[in-house]
Amino acid sequence: MFMLSLMQPSGLYELEKDSLEAISAQLLQMIQMKSYHLYTHSIQVSNYAVSIAAKMGLPLNEIEQIRHAALLHDVGLLMVPNALIQKSPYLNKQEMSKYKQHAASGANMIENYPCCQQILPYIRYHHEKWDGSGYTKHLRGANIPLGARIIAVADYYDTTVNPSTEFWAKTKAKAKEELFSASGSLFDPDVVKA
Repeated sequence: MFMLSLMQPSGLYELEKDSLEAISAQLLQMIQMKSYHLYTHSIQVSNYAVSIAAKMGLPLNEIEQIRHAALLHDVGLLMVPNALIQKSPYLNKQEMSKYKQHAASGANMIENYPCCQQILPYIRYHHEKWDGSGYTKHLRGANIPLGARIIAVADYYDTTVNPSTEFWAKTKAKAKEELFSASGSLFDPDVVKA
């Protein structure tokens, strides 16, 4: 007879890891059905975030959490109408207010899953800025969870270099230059450096 209470801590970790993997895969499939562009963006942001986290020497379990959070960082956009997503970045004030809710909505969507508790703050706060000018809580500096700061840099970089976002599309060199110029104001300097 299988009893969860008798499992070793490592077994519990594996069960939680498997659950997070399953939930991520399911939500990523929903993201893909909504928008292939959003799906590829999620994959790229995850790849960049993992590279940054590894370069910063973070423990493997934290890198894995950041990977999942980056894959799901825009899951809240499932709640935003396609017309609004396609209109971005040309949104009026009311539309922008609705769009900005996606970070909190994404965290709210997965908050009842025990395996997702560690990644909630990374999703909820990935649009916070180092100087406090971001959203949703106007957190600043080290008050922003490290995973969210890493995802913010990866998100900006992918959005900037992705040719399908014609409003932003820049060379990788120009994107890096912009990241370094925003280091210490919009982005964590240590994350940008990594």
